[in-house]
Amino acid sequence: MTSVFQDVRFALVALALLLVCTGVGEKVMTPRVVQQAGFTVVGISARTSNAKEMTADGVIGKQWGRFMQGGSLSKISNRADKAIVAVYTDYASDHNGEYTYVLGAKVTSDVQVPAGMVARKILAAQYAVFTTEKGPPAKVVPEAWMRINSLPKSAVGGDRVYRADFEIYDERASDPQNSQVDVYVGIK
Repeated sequence: MTSVFQDVRFALVALALLLVCTGVGEKVMTPRVVQQAGFTVVGISARTSNAKEMTADGVIGKQWGRFMQGGSLSKISNRADKAIVAVYTDYASDHNGEYTYVLGAKVTSDVQVPAGMVARKILAAQYAVFTTEKGPPAKVVPEAWMRINSLPKSAVGGDRVYRADFEIYDERASDPQNSQVDVYVGIK
């Protein structure tokens, strides 16, 4: 079952990349710019890159499977809300380099980090917030990132800083076939 999910996910990401690169289905993404307060996320982490995610060796889909099947969310104490948060941090360079992907939840205290999980502090910063289309997250989130990564800085709201970017999976993401996610991109 897992390999079927990975094959489908890979095919969807490849199709989305093809559509974006050829301009088919190109939609204008206009962000809102916000000053986001700092917060802490507790969750599972892995090192990856966008190039790796375009192959069968991608780890983000596997992290989601591990997180959901392992009951990771229920193990996180002191959750600030019900949302799942995916953080991209520790960038080696820009969106072409490696980064650390942390999948978890915002917490009010990180004194009790479960075994096998990490705590990451996200500093207060300015973000361009993009909202995905509605659909399966494995489709709409990679499509949004591909569009974001191809936008000129004037369309993003400023220069990207590559310190921390994140996605919020709140109540709008509860329907796996009709999810909508906010993508926060750190800017100067």
